[in-house]
Amino acid sequence: MNFWEKITGSDMTKEFKAFELRVAKLPTDYQKSWEEINANLLMYGDFTGRNLMPIFNGVLDMLEESAANGQNAKDVLGNDIKSFCSELVGEEGSKSFRDKWRKQLNNNIAKKLGK
Repeated sequence: MNFWEKITGSDMTKEFKAFELRVAKLPTDYQKSWEEINANLLMYGDFTGRNLMPIFNGVLDMLEESAANGQNAKDVLGNDIKSFCSELVGEEGSKSFRDKWRKQLNNNIAKKLGK
């Protein structure tokens, strides 16, 4: 990845397009699960989202393998995809980037107020 790709994010666009091509080959229930996983994992990303790319790749590999074995998406992922995603990024109750930014803002305000 060169500097320009890193600044513009075009490298990530290429990766997401490749993911979407792989997802299109999955059965319908897996595609719906992927959309839900994608939506739930994005809030755990850093500013660019690059930290999530290995996680997305691993999840997609798992979905492809289980689909090839003829398993149902619910059997593989369970009923609570949100909990599945939070376990992927860390322990239950992991903090999202919003939580981290909120804490930093509160600390900065407390410093300004002299607390």
